[in-house]
Amino acid sequence: MSNVSKPKLGIRFGEALVGEGNEVAHIDLIIGDKDGPAGIAFAFGLAHQSRGHTKLYAVITPNWPAKPFTLIVPKVTIENMKQAEMIFGPAQYAVAKAVVDSVAEGVIPKDIVDDVVIIAGVFIHPAAKDPDKVYQYNYEAVKLAIKRAMTGEPKIDDILAQKDKLAHPFYQKK
Repeated sequence: MSNVSKPKLGIRFGEALVGEGNEVAHIDLIIGDKDGPAGIAFAFGLAHQSRGHTKLYAVITPNWPAKPFTLIVPKVTIENMKQAEMIFGPAQYAVAKAVVDSVAEGVIPKDIVDDVVIIAGVFIHPAAKDPDKVYQYNYEAVKLAIKRAMTGEPKIDDILAQKDKLAHPFYQKK
């Protein structure tokens, strides 16, 4: 065992909205050290399940979890099996694949995957019907949220420069 310690990632945050219609994906993401606040939240989230908000690992397929280990937290109450199929199928696979591809591409350094965890809040609209769009939009949103978390994007100067020019897609001030 080496006495050289690895640098800490700390805790980082990412967000992304991708797609349209009922299959739109909105991801809120935390990535951080297992022995820090992200690890505590990860363990607490998995240990404290609630009806309609079952948290689950992101897996490529059963027995093949994404690394870093990733906890999916549904942001909408799952009320029926159709909704459960969307989160436990295309969304779960999309999140896992995006995490692993982010490692393969070097966005998440390979040497830290066993030292960090990811928590991904995943929005699946109750009326989503197209599993291929659910997969594609969630894959793209998770990759973008991870990239933003790892690079600190958007930067505060960009936010300040755009804050009065941008419109929220679900609310337009009159």
